[in-house]
Amino acid sequence: MTSADARLTAAEAAESADSGEAVGIPSLQETISGLAAALGQGTTVARETTRLGLELTRIGWGLSGVAPAKGDRRFTDPAWTSNPVFRMIQQSYLASTGAMDRIVAAMGDGRSDARAEQAQFTANVVTSAAAPTNFLMTNPAALKRAFDTGGMSLARGTRNFARDVRHNGAMPSMIEPDAFEVGRDLAVSPGAVVARDEVAEVLQYAPVTDTVFERPVLVVPPPIGRYYFLDLRPGRSFVEYAVGRGLPTFMLSWRNPTPRQGSWDLDTYAQTVLAAIDTVREITGSPDVNLIGFCAGGIIATTVLSHLAAAGDDRVHSMSYAVTLLDFGLRAPITAFSGRGLLAFAGRRSRRKGIITSRQMGSAFTWMRPDDLVFNYWVNNYLMGEKPPAFDILAWNADGTNLPGALHGQFLDIFAGNLLARPGALSVLGTPLHLQDITVPAFVTGAVTDHLTPWKGCYQTTRLLGGPTAFVLSYSGHIASLVNPPGNPKAHYWTGSPPGADPEQWLAGAEKHQGSWWEAWADWVTARAGQRQPQPGMLGSERHPVLCPAPGLYVHDAGPA
Repeated sequence: MTSADARLTAAEAAESADSGEAVGIPSLQETISGLAAALGQGTTVARETTRLGLELTRIGWGLSGVAPAKGDRRFTDPAWTSNPVFRMIQQSYLASTGAMDRIVAAMGDGRSDARAEQAQFTANVVTSAAAPTNFLMTNPAALKRAFDTGGMSLARGTRNFARDVRHNGAMPSMIEPDAFEVGRDLAVSPGAVVARDEVAEVLQYAPVTDTVFERPVLVVPPPIGRYYFLDLRPGRSFVEYAVGRGLPTFMLSWRNPTPRQGSWDLDTYAQTVLAAIDTVREITGSPDVNLIGFCAGGIIATTVLSHLAAAGDDRVHSMSYAVTLLDFGLRAPITAFSGRGLLAFAGRRSRRKGIITSRQMGSAFTWMRPDDLVFNYWVNNYLMGEKPPAFDILAWNADGTNLPGALHGQFLDIFAGNLLARPGALSVLGTPLHLQDITVPAFVTGAVTDHLTPWKGCYQTTRLLGGPTAFVLSYSGHIASLVNPPGNPKAHYWTGSPPGADPEQWLAGAEKHQGSWWEAWADWVTARAGQRQPQPGMLGSERHPVLCPAPGLYVHDAGPA
């Protein structure tokens, strides 16, 4: 595997880690019932069984053309094509999973369908677990490694497995503990904490240009998961890029809640965003700010915008959305988590412990990508006896946070009832939510292979808001689209005309660009950032003095002395 492939694998491994989108954990009964419904399609099952039987016969005679999909890294060893036994094993597996995929796909009709997605979720887990690469005797690369090392790879794999049973909930580790340190390796952009309350810190980043724009940017990250996926390392930092474009940049760093904060809800987080807006305005002297919300941070920012619109308050000049889903009405893999059992689970968890832990939230979304997020590491750690890779995005992934039970329950309600898209169905800060009343200019992004917030769902945001909108479609998936610095030769994005009703029609007329959507966003927001002026000589202000250096205390689960 090349270093570029390894970096891609790391990004894919973190796709499900953005727990800002996490809304629940599917029950075993719901997932199994979905698969049972798929297998209950008598005509479809009979047709696919006959088709599979014929294909297995061709495989037995060596006449089958079944092959892995392009990019399937499980079957890269030459033995899968050169050895007739391994080729037969591989083709039989692929033919069987293809039949299962077609049976499950026959349930879908393009609409939001929890049962179909539950069937797909379960089928993905079952077929991924059954891959021959997951077993020593049917994995030629693992057999070769065991022979070449005199069995030491298996001994190391056994030690790795025992360690994960003790310390990682029996799940394969994605990264070695302590491979990176926040403040030393990660989240190192110069800056300071300029405000702190019990919910969040406000970070101000040091300018690096002689002049800066008048109107600042406030970044609202998701409330679960540390903010520093936006400030990983030099060269891979959204913060670094923003200040490099002359934008005065501020960041909210949410506190990791404990059971004592289990009652925190949308009102709590929205009020904190409002307070942060006022802090940024006071420090910069700007009457208003440009907001950008990432993932579920965009949901929170949207409730703030609706509240401000109802009051005729113009403290926000523009809004940007980075892979934020406001309309949950389209069918998506995440629909597998919309069953009634999830609402009951959230209620029980909230009453009993007050929080949803990062492990509980992350486990469901890990199993949405079992090949990349589970069995890839199963093979690497246990069959090959290797240490997990050391990648910054995986270190962030492992550094999870909790979600207050009250907020989690509200997210579940929003998801199950599609409340954001229904005018007046949700109230925050005492104000009914009406997205059409939000008339500030909006910049909306989606990612073409995003499995958490599908791009067509993100596109719907342009139809829900009442002001002018621009849409940009990024390549890759959820997290890879966010940690997306310019300079990656594989990176590209699409821009087009003002969004209309049909996303496919928009894409057909869009222009493809090499580079990162960060560049398109910066061009868009700097056009709305006022004039350039000399950079300030200090961080903070007399009213909001520097409290401590960035990355602050809350990112370390610490508090002021």
